[in-house]
Amino acid sequence: MDGFDVAVGAFGLSGTAAIFVLTHRDAIRQEISRPQLWAAVAAIPFLLGIGLYLFAPAPMTGVIMTANTGIVLYTFEREIANESDEDGDESVEPGTLPGQK
Repeated sequence: MDGFDVAVGAFGLSGTAAIFVLTHRDAIRQEISRPQLWAAVAAIPFLLGIGLYLFAPAPMTGVIMTANTGIVLYTFEREIANESDEDGDESVEPGTLPGQK
């Protein structure tokens, strides 16, 4: 390993920790259930992407997609959790359309 690989590894570890902490805080603030799970879902794929970059002959597109997968999944969950709060609608009964009484 040369100096560049060590720098990438250090960035990967610190970036993983930062993603975990920031996602956990955001999940608590947004009142998303299981904030530790979502923090892990966001951080672990990033660490895997860094590992692929350093240790596997993977194409760069695969590395980038792997590293971003957890963050994208958390973003979708965050959107879904906030969607019901913005509309102000109560839960819809099965078999009815939204807005139908």
